[in-house]
Amino acid sequence: MREIKHELFEENAFNMIGKDWLLFTAEKDGKANTMTASWGGLGIMWNKKVAYIFIRPQRYTKEFVDSAEKLSISVLPNTYRKELGYLGTVSGRDEDKISKANLTLKHYDDVPYFEEARLTLICRKLYAQELKEECFIEKGISEQWYPEKDYHTMYVVEIEKILENEVDKK
Repeated sequence: MREIKHELFEENAFNMIGKDWLLFTAEKDGKANTMTASWGGLGIMWNKKVAYIFIRPQRYTKEFVDSAEKLSISVLPNTYRKELGYLGTVSGRDEDKISKANLTLKHYDDVPYFEEARLTLICRKLYAQELKEECFIEKGISEQWYPEKDYHTMYVVEIEKILENEVDKK
């Protein structure tokens, strides 16, 4: 992995998040956990380059993100689509899903990420807030996406480092 400057980041956020999917990975008590996500955003907030990530309360990875100061957001090549699907449906509470997905856990400045990732964002948490039913202006969204009232927590995380897999750049 090599670090690239924020100004050289040329990914299409719509494709990266909604099409390629992401892995949110954090560590707690020396153990890492990850989850697949296809909702979120990138932008500027408080004059910082940030990502907006969303995690439902029942997700095991939420415990890890809540306890960690930093986390990674990884984008894997499309050849890992099956593994991304698996990591999004199986809980780390029940099994060592990272090992079963045959992914290689690495650390950058003590932040866990995956060697197989084509792109990794090293992030520091800035803000967290639970979404609330009464805050939805378009009420159909709450009804459609939260029939169980299990509203996501939104995290605003500062993108401290952007890492590219050098193998993918050859």
